Amino acid sequence: MANGGTDRTIIIGGFGAAGASLALALVRGGVEPGAITVFDANPDSDQAPDKPDARILALNAGSRRYLEALGAWEKLADQAYPMRSIAISDTGLEEGIRPRLLDMEPEAEGGPLAHLVALGRLNHVLRGLCRDAGIEVLKGRYSGRTASSTAIEVRIDAETRRARLLVGADGARSAIRTMAGIPMHGWPYGQTAIVATIRHSLPHHGEGAQHFLPSGPFALLPLDEYRSSIVWSERAEKAAEMLAASPAERKRAISARAAGWRGDILEVEAVSSHPLQLALARRFVGERIALVADAAHVVHPLAGQGLNLGFEDCAMLAELVVERLRAGLDPGMPDLLETYQARRRPAAAAMGYAMEGMNRLFSNDSGPLRVMRDAGVGLVNRMPGLKQRLMKAASGQTGLSPRLFRGEAL
Repeated sequence: MANGGTDRTIIIGGFGAAGASLALALVRGGVEPGAITVFDANPDSDQAPDKPDARILALNAGSRRYLEALGAWEKLADQAYPMRSIAISDTGLEEGIRPRLLDMEPEAEGGPLAHLVALGRLNHVLRGLCRDAGIEVLKGRYSGRTASSTAIEVRIDAETRRARLLVGADGARSAIRTMAGIPMHGWPYGQTAIVATIRHSLPHHGEGAQHFLPSGPFALLPLDEYRSSIVWSERAEKAAEMLAASPAERKRAISARAAGWRGDILEVEAVSSHPLQLALARRFVGERIALVADAAHVVHPLAGQGLNLGFEDCAMLAELVVERLRAGLDPGMPDLLETYQARRRPAAAAMGYAMEGMNRLFSNDSGPLRVMRDAGVGLVNRMPGLKQRLMKAASGQTGLSPRLFRGEAL
């Protein structure tokens, strides 16, 4: 499976978690490291893992198995915090008590619902493993491509590299997708996600919380026992006020939304924000091009499924490419790309529109809607079989999941 010189089998644009993990998955499947090139405008921008990082990811069981197969989980496990359950409430902001509408927890023999991992540390580990494996990493920007029936020539700054397949893992503003003429469809939510780490007076015991408030969901995700990550989805204009507010005022606003579920909020660290949108690429593939992760889809963070979906894209694409290469065939042919698209685009669309529906249903102060949604959530709470099916689907452990998500080797 090797290639020499400046010819490669696979070129991956983007050296974030998705691009780096895909490169490692290909190597684990038997692709020679010398057959892979990864490029990025800032390939050395690792967040130092000992610095506070509010960008916390909720990795489901499928993503954990994927990272185990790549040799990454053993380097992450000591700073991966298990979320053993999550409680859901639906109230107005002025209500000082947040009654539980729904509790989600795995079956007795199951593992945690998710593990919370800092994005900076995840990137640091995956990038280090790529370099240790001997995968070529270039610093440069994508400037175009020319595809033919046998290869694709990729321009990285002033240099041209030739490969069989180009993968766009270069984020929501993907230059690879844009220059391939693949449109994105969706809309902004008019909400901003404020993320931060809080220190609090009461232990969380591994429980997460999702408070649905009229302006957007407010999540508390467990880190170590007296720290939690918050994901506060707020109307854009109110979020701008909060980001410009004093630390004391911001802490009071967080305390009002947490409503005592973590006791007193003692400290707020590492605050950052990003606007929220729904976006889905019209196609996940082009001529000798495949898109993964945010380059293909962006969903609301209320269920924490963004990178899980992206990792599932990478695991599926690696599976198809490895099968093709083992047969001595071209991994950039249209039939492989169409198979990848057929397996991943419907799943991403379903998740994106499910999150859209939930956000619209809960992010309002309509009395009749609140009665209906609370009745529906209460029904789910009384049907343990339905709850378990929902959690299994969110964990990336269905029969349609890629092998690496099911704990199987490529």
